[in-house]
Amino acid sequence: MARIKTTHVGSLPRPKRLVELNYQDVIDGKVDKAHFAQELKNDVADVVRRQKEVGIDLVNDGEYGHSMAYEYDYGSWWSYIIPRLTGIEAAPISQVAGQLKTRPATRKLGDFVLGSFVERRDFAKFADAYGDPRSGCNLPEMYLSHYMPTARGKIAFRGHEQIQTDIANFKAALSAARIKQGGWMNSVGPASCARCSNEYYESDDDLFHDVAEAMREEYKAIIDAGLTVQLDDPAIAENWDQSKEEASVKGYRRYTMSRIEVINHALRGLPPEKIRFHLCWGSWHGPHVTDFAMKDLIDLMLKINAGAYSFEAANARHEHEWQLWDDVKLPDGKAIMPGIVTHSTNVIEHPELVAHRIERFARIVGPDNVVASTDCGLGGRVHPQIAWAKLESLAIGAELAAKRLRASSRSRKSRKRPA
Repeated sequence: MARIKTTHVGSLPRPKRLVELNYQDVIDGKVDKAHFAQELKNDVADVVRRQKEVGIDLVNDGEYGHSMAYEYDYGSWWSYIIPRLTGIEAAPISQVAGQLKTRPATRKLGDFVLGSFVERRDFAKFADAYGDPRSGCNLPEMYLSHYMPTARGKIAFRGHEQIQTDIANFKAALSAARIKQGGWMNSVGPASCARCSNEYYESDDDLFHDVAEAMREEYKAIIDAGLTVQLDDPAIAENWDQSKEEASVKGYRRYTMSRIEVINHALRGLPPEKIRFHLCWGSWHGPHVTDFAMKDLIDLMLKINAGAYSFEAANARHEHEWQLWDDVKLPDGKAIMPGIVTHSTNVIEHPELVAHRIERFARIVGPDNVVASTDCGLGGRVHPQIAWAKLESLAIGAELAAKRLRASSRSRKSRKRPA
């Protein structure tokens, strides 16, 4: 073990000018396309270079190709796909308000029924806090505050030009920064992408199947370009809270396994070593007391055909779950990417704490199987100064952890030598 590698979940802070250009493109529909394309290419080069400078080993394009029209936006990881799919429209919330209630019975599997975002139990339990603009729990204004992704026709992939532009910008940035390995790109996972208002399909299973087939084309394009794809699919964990009535753990697991089977179908034939899977409980700033327990989910996550698994492990609601790896065997050839610094607080994690958190995982699953990461995307969730400071602390802490783990390994070997 030379060192502990570092990465992050995806979204990084966008330059203000890029956010403004995104707004002109998506909201106003008035942007100079050629100027926008050049600015985007330059900004991707900058964000790749900066990741290298702060010590991040496995870098991405900051998700800059995923349009974010507001400086603080929790939804751009999903909403970017709307223009890349046929059959999906961004309908004004007022048009689909009646469909924001509980989903039809086709969403029922076992004893779990998926509801709408407004029916989250966390929101209901802490309604006063979420309604108080001083609390810090409020969701920021974002694209999905005004529009609901709505299926109004057969879904298929049409974003070939967009994904090829994203790939070209990123590969040019990697070359300029002299980074030869470790490049990866985000793509929304099927279970999350299928959470839209449905006005076309007879069943949600039909909707889910077509979404998975469509998104497979983006996954394949990224891998065919020699990069690693990260599937962002928080629905696997956070669907649990998106139900008016709490279901049984058994029923939710059964429902989730049906989603995982379709995810694996979308990944068929693709090399697991070129796939990262990201799981989280939603990146909004709130209590999260109704999050599904990782102990009831960890084995299902490992059934997804990926080579590495990214998950929250640094925030106050999930940090204790590192102990689960004492009893769960990580499959051979797989790696974990636990969150070591978090988007859920503005406090910058001390490098000593970062090192301590990394060492916990490394001593259980082996240091070569751990990549230090973030809980969720930092862009659009914390201030840019804070986001970059967290990544710098992550890199410094990873060096400390590697140094300690090497020293511990030498000490054990020394004790084993015959006198």
